[in-house]
Amino acid sequence: MIELTDEILAKVIKKRKKASYKGTYGRLLVIGGNRQYGGAAILATTSAVYSGAGLVSVALAKENHSALQARLPEAMTLDFDDLIKLREVAKAADVIVIGPGLGLERLDLLTEVLNLLTENQKLVIDGSALTLFAREHLDLPFPENTVFTPHEMELERLSGLKIGQQTKEEVQDFVNQLGAIVVAKSSETRIFAPNRESFILKIGSPAQATGGMGDTLAGMVGGFLAQFHGETEEVVAAATYLHSLIASVLARKTYVVLPSRLIEEIPLFMKKYEC
Repeated sequence: MIELTDEILAKVIKKRKKASYKGTYGRLLVIGGNRQYGGAAILATTSAVYSGAGLVSVALAKENHSALQARLPEAMTLDFDDLIKLREVAKAADVIVIGPGLGLERLDLLTEVLNLLTENQKLVIDGSALTLFAREHLDLPFPENTVFTPHEMELERLSGLKIGQQTKEEVQDFVNQLGAIVVAKSSETRIFAPNRESFILKIGSPAQATGGMGDTLAGMVGGFLAQFHGETEEVVAAATYLHSLIASVLARKTYVVLPSRLIEEIPLFMKKYEC
């Protein structure tokens, strides 16, 4: 396994060109945030914006629109029950992140996205969308453009591998069959790509063990994919590494790292590593 270091950030994060505009940095759509878990979609959307995605929209329950707009006026909102508008925005997106706070009752939205997806789009499947995908044994239209971000229990649901059986070799074999990138979140997160050597993070902190941290990572992965166009697994690795790097630095002075606090640091750290 390749241990990730700061070098991955310098390789992926590019200095912005003077002659650029918001469309240069990609269109991203987050789908999630039901009535109960609106905060998950807000965190994912906020981290995508702070990561530098050019135009970010979020489809979530209507009840959560005011909260998101008050927190993040930079994002555009739509009702995730308005399928006509959702299809329109999804078709125009470069990256779709689905799952943060989606809820297990919204299989319809996941299947809608899978049916709409084109070969020119990237898809990040997180949280409840990941559980739905595994439960319903769905097919990926373009696995090479798809990223899953499971924690250990979600990886068990997705792969059938019990938590104690999730060795490097077993997960790699599963990923080779799946054909998609898998960010296997744990105390030492590993990033697997089909038939490629995997990455491992030796940084991170137990201070990250708090609600919303995974939603924040999903948004960062989406934000990086929207604007950086290198090897997909390296772009995903850079976002994942930066997420843990920021948490590690903050954990030197604070007992718990809140996702909202981590998000504030994203553009500052990206500026440090741009090249």
